[in-house]
Amino acid sequence: MNPLALTLKRLAEALDHLGIAYAIGGSVASSARGVYRATNDIDLVADVIALHAERLATELGPEWYADAEQMRTAITARRAFNLIHIPLGNKVDVFPATEEFHIAQLERATRVILPFMDDATRYPVTTAEDILLAKLRWYRDGGQVSEKQWTDINAIVAANPIIDHTYLTTWANRLGVSDLLALALQAQPRRT
Repeated sequence: MNPLALTLKRLAEALDHLGIAYAIGGSVASSARGVYRATNDIDLVADVIALHAERLATELGPEWYADAEQMRTAITARRAFNLIHIPLGNKVDVFPATEEFHIAQLERATRVILPFMDDATRYPVTTAEDILLAKLRWYRDGGQVSEKQWTDINAIVAANPIIDHTYLTTWANRLGVSDLLALALQAQPRRT
């Protein structure tokens, strides 16, 4: 099992043990729903609240940089926090589920095997639609200059010819990325 898979497995065990719902996003999700690309970190959305911080830090133990106070502060401020699996040097960015789109990602996530992780475990991964929307949002927030993000966006669209256009359009409007969604879809034939 590769080092990133070991980090994911340990974190997933901790979150599952604590009953904290989560869904993998970021490049791991876009690799699962599009075309694989190497990454050295994991992004996930989690239904984590400030009261979970101490228990999560304890559950992860001394092999992790998991500062409970930093987690509480970030959760209260409605922003992401980092966890670092010290022996392997892998970073995890945890995005607390603080908005409707996060909740939708958690509710719609499906459990899939991530073959590029060399692990047969089924993990909750955001859907193709949700990772596409998240990537469009990150692309916009990053000044629309990230070639990696745009490549991921195009790979997701190309790998998912049957995609829920109604869901995409609704959320793209709400997230302010309708124009970017139109650009991403324009080269692809519309299917329902």
